[in-house]
Amino acid sequence: MRVKITKAGKALGIGLGVAALFASGYVAGQARFGQPKTVLHVVELKWNPGVSETDQKLALEGIKQMAAKLPGVKNIWLQADRVQPRDFSAAFAIEFRDRAAADAYAESDAHKAWEQEYVPLRQASISIQVTNP
Repeated sequence: MRVKITKAGKALGIGLGVAALFASGYVAGQARFGQPKTVLHVVELKWNPGVSETDQKLALEGIKQMAAKLPGVKNIWLQADRVQPRDFSAAFAIEFRDRAAADAYAESDAHKAWEQEYVPLRQASISIQVTNP
């Protein structure tokens, strides 16, 4: 037995298919987020007057070298997208696996060596660490 599909049936089938595709895209596009237990160390900074762009870039690039030496560093961010207060001009962030890794970073020889290069270049900095319970 053959089933005949009319033009109206085809149009209805196509319409239902399009609606199903739209609905699945809508559901997939819903906001999903997590609350990781990592620790984010975020720093905004203002360079000293007269610090060259080359020295600024080298100081921020030093974060890559430092992070490569430290266990527990998951990710780094080196490009500021928006910085406030407005007279601050750069920012970076380091994501640590956990609180212990963040604490080890603060006391590490690699961090101390990087600070010897970085601290004399900055006029001021604001630093925060955030995590989830």
